[in-house]
Amino acid sequence: MSEQLNVPTMEQMMAEGKKPEYLFWVGSAGAFDDRAKKITKAFVKLLNKANVDFAVLGTEESDSGDAAKRAGNEFLFQMQAVTNIEVMNMYEVKKIITTDPHDYNTIKNEYPGLGGNYEVFHHTEFLSQLISQGKLKVKESEFKGKKVTFHDPCYLGRANEVFEAPRDLIQTLGVDFKEMKRNQRHSLCCGAGGAQMFKEPEKGDKDINVLRTEDALETDPKVIITACPFCNTMMTDGVKAKEKEAEIDVMDIAELIANTQE
Repeated sequence: MSEQLNVPTMEQMMAEGKKPEYLFWVGSAGAFDDRAKKITKAFVKLLNKANVDFAVLGTEESDSGDAAKRAGNEFLFQMQAVTNIEVMNMYEVKKIITTDPHDYNTIKNEYPGLGGNYEVFHHTEFLSQLISQGKLKVKESEFKGKKVTFHDPCYLGRANEVFEAPRDLIQTLGVDFKEMKRNQRHSLCCGAGGAQMFKEPEKGDKDINVLRTEDALETDPKVIITACPFCNTMMTDGVKAKEKEAEIDVMDIAELIANTQE
Protein backbone atom coordinates (compact mmCIF):
# COMPACT_ATOMS: atom_id res chain seq x y z
CA MET A 1 0.00 0.00 0.00
CA SER A 2 1.39 3.40 -0.99
CA GLU A 3 0.82 6.79 0.70
CA GLN A 4 3.04 5.76 3.65
CA LEU A 5 0.29 3.69 5.21
CA ASN A 6 1.42 1.70 8.20
CA VAL A 7 0.10 -1.85 7.80
CA PRO A 8 1.97 -4.33 9.99
CA THR A 9 1.34 -8.07 9.64
CA MET A 10 0.68 -10.42 12.54
CA GLU A 11 3.83 -12.31 11.55
CA GLN A 12 5.99 -9.17 11.81
CA MET A 13 4.45 -8.19 15.13
CA MET A 14 4.97 -11.66 16.57
CA ALA A 15 8.63 -11.63 15.46
CA GLU A 16 9.02 -8.39 17.44
CA GLY A 17 7.37 -9.97 20.47
CA LYS A 18 4.25 -7.80 20.11
CA LYS A 19 0.61 -8.80 20.19
CA PRO A 20 -1.67 -6.20 18.53
CA GLU A 21 -5.05 -5.51 20.11
CA TYR A 22 -6.97 -5.84 16.85
CA LEU A 23 -6.78 -7.92 13.71
CA PHE A 24 -7.97 -6.01 10.64
CA TRP A 25 -9.63 -8.66 8.47
CA VAL A 26 -9.25 -7.25 4.96
CA GLY A 27 -11.49 -9.74 3.14
CA SER A 28 -11.24 -10.95 -0.45
CA ALA A 29 -12.92 -7.88 -1.96
CA GLY A 30 -10.79 -5.49 0.06
CA ALA A 31 -7.61 -7.29 -0.96
CA PHE A 32 -8.24 -8.00 -4.65
CA ASP A 33 -10.96 -5.73 -6.06
CA ASP A 34 -9.48 -2.44 -7.30
CA ARG A 35 -12.45 -0.36 -6.13
CA ALA A 36 -12.62 -2.07 -2.74
CA LYS A 37 -8.87 -1.56 -2.21
CA LYS A 38 -9.61 2.19 -2.00
CA ILE A 39 -12.00 1.48 0.89
CA THR A 40 -9.31 -0.62 2.58
CA LYS A 41 -6.77 2.19 2.23
CA ALA A 42 -9.21 4.81 3.54
CA PHE A 43 -9.95 2.69 6.60
CA VAL A 44 -6.26 1.99 7.29
CA LYS A 45 -5.62 5.74 7.06
CA LEU A 46 -8.22 6.25 9.80
CA LEU A 47 -6.80 3.43 11.96
CA ASN A 48 -3.35 5.03 11.69
CA LYS A 49 -4.75 8.49 12.45
CA ALA A 50 -6.41 7.17 15.62
CA ASN A 51 -3.25 5.22 16.61
CA VAL A 52 -5.12 1.92 16.71
CA ASP A 53 -2.92 -1.05 17.63
CA PHE A 54 -3.72 -3.41 14.75
CA ALA A 55 -2.20 -5.81 12.24
CA VAL A 56 -3.34 -7.82 9.21
CA LEU A 57 -2.75 -11.45 8.33
CA GLY A 58 -1.46 -10.56 4.86
CA THR A 59 -0.83 -13.67 2.78
CA GLU A 60 -1.96 -15.83 5.72
CA GLU A 61 -5.54 -14.56 5.34
CA SER A 62 -7.73 -16.85 3.27
CA ASP A 63 -11.30 -16.27 2.05
CA SER A 64 -13.76 -16.39 4.98
CA GLY A 65 -15.82 -19.05 3.19
CA ASP A 66 -18.98 -16.92 3.20
CA ALA A 67 -19.67 -17.24 -0.54
CA ALA A 68 -19.09 -21.00 -0.47
CA LYS A 69 -21.53 -21.43 2.41
CA ARG A 70 -24.23 -19.26 0.84
CA ALA A 71 -23.85 -21.18 -2.41
CA GLY A 72 -24.44 -24.43 -0.52
CA ASN A 73 -20.89 -25.79 -0.36
CA GLU A 74 -20.68 -26.43 3.38
CA PHE A 75 -17.58 -28.61 2.97
CA LEU A 76 -15.57 -25.84 1.29
CA PHE A 77 -16.83 -23.31 3.84
CA GLN A 78 -15.62 -25.44 6.75
CA MET A 79 -12.24 -26.00 5.08
CA GLN A 80 -11.78 -22.23 4.64
CA ALA A 81 -13.08 -21.39 8.10
CA VAL A 82 -10.99 -23.98 9.97
CA THR A 83 -7.83 -22.84 8.15
CA ASN A 84 -8.48 -19.22 9.14
CA ILE A 85 -9.40 -20.12 12.72
CA GLU A 86 -6.17 -22.12 13.14
CA VAL A 87 -4.10 -19.15 11.97
CA MET A 88 -6.00 -16.62 14.11
CA ASN A 89 -5.88 -18.81 17.20
CA MET A 90 -2.14 -19.32 16.68
CA TYR A 91 -1.77 -15.51 16.91
CA GLU A 92 -4.17 -15.46 19.88
CA VAL A 93 -6.50 -13.03 18.09
CA LYS A 94 -9.27 -11.73 20.34
CA LYS A 95 -10.72 -8.73 18.47
CA ILE A 96 -11.39 -8.39 14.75
CA ILE A 97 -12.43 -5.39 12.63
CA THR A 98 -13.62 -5.75 9.03
CA THR A 99 -15.06 -3.52 6.30
CA ASP A 100 -17.00 -6.45 4.81
CA PRO A 101 -20.42 -7.23 6.37
CA HIS A 102 -20.39 -10.71 4.77
CA ASP A 103 -17.17 -11.63 6.58
CA TYR A 104 -18.36 -9.79 9.70
CA ASN A 105 -21.50 -11.93 9.80
CA THR A 106 -19.67 -15.19 9.06
CA ILE A 107 -16.80 -14.71 11.53
CA LYS A 108 -19.08 -13.34 14.24
CA ASN A 109 -21.91 -15.86 13.97
CA GLU A 110 -20.56 -18.99 12.28
CA TYR A 111 -16.91 -19.28 13.28
CA PRO A 112 -17.71 -19.88 16.99
CA GLY A 113 -19.24 -23.26 16.08
CA LEU A 114 -15.89 -24.28 14.60
CA GLY A 115 -13.72 -23.06 17.47
CA GLY A 116 -13.22 -19.42 16.46
CA ASN A 117 -14.46 -17.13 19.23
CA TYR A 118 -13.72 -13.46 18.66
CA GLU A 119 -15.16 -10.04 19.36
CA VAL A 120 -16.02 -8.80 15.87
CA PHE A 121 -16.59 -5.18 14.84
CA HIS A 122 -17.82 -3.81 11.53
CA HIS A 123 -15.83 -0.75 10.53
CA THR A 124 -18.86 1.53 10.99
CA GLU A 125 -19.21 0.35 14.60
CA PHE A 126 -15.49 0.79 15.20
CA LEU A 127 -15.25 4.26 13.63
CA SER A 128 -18.31 5.39 15.57
CA GLN A 129 -16.57 4.20 18.75
CA LEU A 130 -13.30 6.02 17.87
CA ILE A 131 -15.17 9.27 17.26
CA SER A 132 -17.22 9.04 20.48
CA GLN A 133 -14.00 8.36 22.43
CA GLY A 134 -12.36 11.43 20.86
CA LYS A 135 -9.63 9.35 19.20
CA LEU A 136 -10.76 10.47 15.75
CA LYS A 137 -12.04 13.92 14.88
CA VAL A 138 -14.15 14.54 11.80
CA LYS A 139 -13.18 17.86 10.25
CA GLU A 140 -15.08 20.04 7.80
CA SER A 141 -16.16 17.85 4.91
CA GLU A 142 -16.14 18.75 1.22
CA PHE A 143 -19.53 17.00 1.19
CA LYS A 144 -21.00 19.40 3.76
CA GLY A 145 -24.57 20.31 2.84
CA LYS A 146 -24.65 17.86 -0.08
CA LYS A 147 -27.59 15.51 -0.45
CA VAL A 148 -26.71 11.93 0.45
CA THR A 149 -28.55 8.69 1.07
CA PHE A 150 -27.46 5.42 2.67
CA HIS A 151 -27.95 1.82 1.57
CA ASP A 152 -28.12 -0.69 4.46
CA PRO A 153 -26.06 -3.82 3.72
CA CYS A 154 -28.19 -6.92 4.45
CA TYR A 155 -25.53 -8.68 6.51
CA LEU A 156 -24.94 -5.57 8.61
CA GLY A 157 -28.52 -4.36 9.04
CA ARG A 158 -31.16 -7.04 9.02
CA ALA A 159 -28.80 -9.89 9.87
CA ASN A 160 -26.98 -8.17 12.74
CA GLU A 161 -29.18 -5.21 13.71
CA VAL A 162 -26.45 -2.62 13.10
CA PHE A 163 -28.47 0.40 11.98
CA GLU A 164 -27.31 3.29 14.17
CA ALA A 165 -23.51 3.21 13.76
CA PRO A 166 -23.44 4.11 10.04
CA ARG A 167 -26.09 6.79 10.52
CA ASP A 168 -24.20 8.29 13.45
CA LEU A 169 -21.13 8.55 11.21
CA ILE A 170 -23.11 10.18 8.39
CA GLN A 171 -24.40 12.82 10.83
CA THR A 172 -20.82 13.83 11.73
CA LEU A 173 -20.23 14.89 8.10
CA GLY A 174 -22.77 17.72 8.16
CA VAL A 175 -24.48 16.44 5.02
CA ASP A 176 -28.12 16.66 3.95
CA PHE A 177 -29.07 13.05 4.71
CA LYS A 178 -32.27 11.60 3.31
CA GLU A 179 -33.38 8.02 3.90
CA MET A 180 -34.60 5.85 1.04
CA LYS A 181 -38.22 4.74 1.35
CA ARG A 182 -36.96 1.21 2.08
CA ASN A 183 -34.41 1.48 4.86
CA GLN A 184 -33.06 -0.23 7.97
CA ARG A 185 -35.10 -3.34 8.75
CA HIS A 186 -37.14 -2.85 5.56
CA SER A 187 -34.14 -2.19 3.32
CA LEU A 188 -33.99 -3.83 -0.11
CA CYS A 189 -31.03 -6.08 -0.95
CA CYS A 190 -28.63 -4.75 -3.60
CA GLY A 191 -28.47 -8.23 -5.11
CA ALA A 192 -24.94 -9.29 -4.12
CA GLY A 193 -25.65 -11.31 -0.95
CA GLY A 194 -25.99 -15.06 -0.70
CA ALA A 195 -23.20 -15.56 -3.29
CA GLN A 196 -25.41 -13.89 -5.94
CA MET A 197 -22.47 -11.57 -6.68
CA PHE A 198 -20.83 -14.33 -8.66
CA LYS A 199 -23.62 -15.34 -11.03
CA GLU A 200 -25.87 -13.79 -13.61
CA PRO A 201 -29.31 -12.75 -12.33
CA GLU A 202 -32.35 -14.88 -13.08
CA LYS A 203 -34.70 -13.66 -15.78
CA GLY A 204 -37.08 -10.93 -14.73
CA ASP A 205 -38.14 -7.50 -15.80
CA LYS A 206 -35.37 -5.67 -13.89
CA ASP A 207 -32.05 -6.40 -12.15
CA ILE A 208 -32.37 -5.95 -8.39
CA ASN A 209 -29.38 -3.59 -8.17
CA VAL A 210 -31.09 -1.28 -10.68
CA LEU A 211 -34.30 -1.44 -8.62
CA ARG A 212 -32.33 -0.53 -5.49
CA THR A 213 -30.53 2.27 -7.32
CA GLU A 214 -33.93 3.68 -8.32
CA ASP A 215 -34.82 3.80 -4.60
CA ALA A 216 -31.64 5.84 -4.07
CA LEU A 217 -32.27 8.16 -7.04
CA GLU A 218 -35.66 9.13 -5.60
CA THR A 219 -33.79 10.97 -2.83
CA ASP A 220 -31.92 13.04 -5.48
CA PRO A 221 -28.49 12.34 -3.94
CA LYS A 222 -25.04 13.58 -4.88
CA VAL A 223 -23.58 10.59 -3.02
CA ILE A 224 -24.95 7.10 -2.39
CA ILE A 225 -23.21 5.93 0.77
CA THR A 226 -22.46 2.24 1.30
CA ALA A 227 -20.78 0.24 4.06
CA CYS A 228 -19.95 -2.93 2.11
CA PRO A 229 -17.62 -3.52 -0.87
CA PHE A 230 -20.19 -5.75 -2.60
CA CYS A 231 -22.99 -3.20 -2.17
CA ASN A 232 -20.60 -0.58 -3.53
CA THR A 233 -20.10 -2.60 -6.73
CA MET A 234 -23.82 -3.26 -7.19
CA MET A 235 -24.86 0.35 -6.59
CA THR A 236 -22.07 1.64 -8.85
CA ASP A 237 -23.29 -0.69 -11.61
CA GLY A 238 -26.85 0.52 -10.98
CA VAL A 239 -25.79 4.17 -11.31
CA LYS A 240 -24.02 3.30 -14.58
CA ALA A 241 -27.13 1.49 -15.84
CA LYS A 242 -29.07 4.69 -15.18
CA GLU A 243 -26.29 6.73 -16.90
CA LYS A 244 -25.88 8.91 -13.81
CA GLU A 245 -22.20 8.23 -13.04
CA ALA A 246 -21.20 11.80 -13.97
CA GLU A 247 -23.58 13.25 -11.35
CA ILE A 248 -23.60 10.70 -8.52
CA ASP A 249 -20.75 9.19 -6.53
CA VAL A 250 -21.01 5.83 -4.75
CA MET A 251 -18.70 5.89 -1.72
CA ASP A 252 -18.03 3.88 1.39
CA ILE A 253 -18.54 5.77 4.63
CA ALA A 254 -14.87 5.20 5.56
CA GLU A 255 -13.84 7.07 2.40
CA LEU A 256 -16.04 10.05 3.28
CA ILE A 257 -14.56 10.25 6.77
CA ALA A 258 -11.00 9.73 5.51
CA ASN A 259 -11.54 12.68 3.14
CA THR A 260 -11.99 14.97 6.16
CA GLN A 261 -8.51 14.07 7.47
CA GLU A 262 -5.27 15.67 6.29
